[in-house]
Amino acid sequence: MVDKNNIVRYNPDIKYGLSTEEVKKRFEQNLVNYDTSVKTKKIPDIIKGNLFTLFNLLNFILGLAIFLVKSYKNLLFLGVVISNTVISTIQEIHAKKTIDKLSLIAATKVRVIRNGDEFDVPINEVVLDDIIKLTQGNQIVTDAIIMSGECEVNEAFITGESDPILKKKGDMILSGSFIVGGKVIAKVEHIGIDNYTSSISSGAGYIKKANSEILKSLNMVIKYVSIAIIPISLLLFNNQLHIDNNTLQNAVINTVAALIGMIPEGLILLTSTVFAVSVIRLSKYNVLVQQLYCSETLARVDVLCLDKTGTITEGMMEVYDIIELRKNSIDEINNSLCALCNVLEDDNATFKAIHKLFNLESDYKAKQIIPFSSQRKWSGAYFEHEGLYVIGAPEIVLKNTSVVIRNKIEEYSKENRVVVLAKSKENFNGKILPEKMTPLALILIRDKVRKEAIKTLNYFKDQGVDIKIISGDNVITVSNIAKRVGLENYDKCIDARKLNSYDEVKEAVLKYSIFGRVSPFQKKQIILALKEAGHTVAMTGDGVNDCLALKEADCSIALSSGSDAARNVSELVLLDSNFDSMPKIVAEGRRTINNIQRSATLFLVKTIYASLLAVIFVFVSMNYPFQPIQLTLTSIVTIGIPSFVLALERNRAMVKGNFLLNVISKAIPTALTIVTNILVVMLASYIFNINPSETSTLCVILTGYTGFILLYKLCLPFNFTRKILFSSMIILFLVGIIGLNTLFSLTMLGPYMIFLMIILMTISVYMFSIITILTRKIIKKYESKLIRKI
Repeated sequence: MVDKNNIVRYNPDIKYGLSTEEVKKRFEQNLVNYDTSVKTKKIPDIIKGNLFTLFNLLNFILGLAIFLVKSYKNLLFLGVVISNTVISTIQEIHAKKTIDKLSLIAATKVRVIRNGDEFDVPINEVVLDDIIKLTQGNQIVTDAIIMSGECEVNEAFITGESDPILKKKGDMILSGSFIVGGKVIAKVEHIGIDNYTSSISSGAGYIKKANSEILKSLNMVIKYVSIAIIPISLLLFNNQLHIDNNTLQNAVINTVAALIGMIPEGLILLTSTVFAVSVIRLSKYNVLVQQLYCSETLARVDVLCLDKTGTITEGMMEVYDIIELRKNSIDEINNSLCALCNVLEDDNATFKAIHKLFNLESDYKAKQIIPFSSQRKWSGAYFEHEGLYVIGAPEIVLKNTSVVIRNKIEEYSKENRVVVLAKSKENFNGKILPEKMTPLALILIRDKVRKEAIKTLNYFKDQGVDIKIISGDNVITVSNIAKRVGLENYDKCIDARKLNSYDEVKEAVLKYSIFGRVSPFQKKQIILALKEAGHTVAMTGDGVNDCLALKEADCSIALSSGSDAARNVSELVLLDSNFDSMPKIVAEGRRTINNIQRSATLFLVKTIYASLLAVIFVFVSMNYPFQPIQLTLTSIVTIGIPSFVLALERNRAMVKGNFLLNVISKAIPTALTIVTNILVVMLASYIFNINPSETSTLCVILTGYTGFILLYKLCLPFNFTRKILFSSMIILFLVGIIGLNTLFSLTMLGPYMIFLMIILMTISVYMFSIITILTRKIIKKYESKLIRKI
């Protein structure tokens, strides 16, 4: 906190601002508006976050127990834990650096006045008492007092109230709000953490709970495993300790083996790694990811809401056509428009479109110029030899015109903005047009559609995503643009001013695809109504009027060319404002979801069968069949290496079903097959008095074999990478059980056990298939109930 008691305050002239010396002194005093919003973790926090986890703590305790009983080779499982932690940490740091680099590109700038000059500086270079200039669309990044001008401010992120508030000279404007109208010059009153709402000082502090199905599912698994592991460990250790002729060392080793099987620590780290890689990949497409799990959410979206301006259109107008109203007048039309573009300085979108087409030299000499105003709705010039030329609204410029021309104007106005070019030999009467104006041409102007919009919208249509356009523009204009980009249901449109209650909004979102004249608050209501109807909603926008809706959406996407506020509240920012990046984000989200889902199946097999066996062996007076080092072998070849390879593959398959149910439906058959095999082996060893070493060896072989059945299924259809993966894992497993059998405490099998192995291997294939069918039927029957509980 800055000590205000001993600060000398400056009162600079608003035209001159602070001097270089005064700014330098502020930096020396540390009176700088450091950005207090948290965009990415610091590297030490990433290391701590990956190192000091619940599962790492449990693994450390289990490793310590193994160390104390001097079974050193069984500490090998810690090597896998350390490797997972290191890989995850490196990838997250890499992702952090990528985000930080892209954040600099998208960073909010502030216009300051210093030494009489205006220029932009980053928000963390604004100093106390700086003179800043703010206009419509600007985020207010530091508390300031208005010195000149007036503006309307939206303080929705601070107060929750979306109505604009008028601010005049002497009023305080607060960080975290944004300008929706007007422009002001203000003096910085607070900086850094002294700001009224430093946690949202640039809007990037806006926090929304991650709507990630994967995250929710993993948290549920962690929750139940964490609850179960302590009582099971105590009961199992007590059981193993009291088995006849069992030593303390064996009891510890057996208990630790059961517990490390229950812990899915690699799954959590793998998920973080895959999402971190996703951030890095998306950066190559100039996409800034401001929320780690948002690509997953976008891949699950079934409704995409678009603001017309800036997303479908480029936010500018273009001349579509020029309709000649007098024969053989095309040269006069071109020359007069060039002349007008040379002398007029109109700053509206319509004139900019005309100027872009007719920005050529002209030798016409203007004697009188009248610029455009919203009251007059026209602009023009009187030229020395050529006479008066005017461009403007037909209903104003052509008060008395023929029915034919009036009908043409009416027809063209249905799909275009129509401007008339007219002439007269008479000059202006003050700032009033002559009574008789001769029409030369109708200039048809329309919104410029983004080149990539049609292709991108068709992509989402093919993916089964419903498109809705919500815009503040005229509903007919928006509907026509929707028609131009080939949007289905472009004719299902409504003027949002007719929606007088939230109940009416909820009905409308199910009936209409095009919404015109939508207020910022109504945009938010539309998103909320769609979510309440059970949809996963994405919203794209670029203006301050989109911010409330962006905040409410499950996944929000902003264009870098848009307002500061829109960028800062969005989870994804398209840095090149290229709408064509959207399919790439969806594809990356699908790759992430499908691959994590596939890899999670491998991890949860171990968690499920280890948990079931741990519970069973609490009540059975027999040695637990595994040692930690043996589980390390099976885990490496059927889970660890395959999961990482499969998790980073390309995968553009559509996301279907619930993540956790999809994983469980594949994991349960494998886990139950393994448990059944182990129980049969344990029973056979008890009946035929087989030694524990052979029993343990056969359990390891059958567990690995069943794991390979699942891995085979997950690798289908095989490609080159999967063939190499599958065959190399089998070879590695064989090396472990034959070449390194002493290390893994394995032994040669006797004839009875070999016979039993062949029988169980054969039965396992059929057992796996039968349990898979039964599991899918049960899940399908109770799917809706299970999803609600999940």
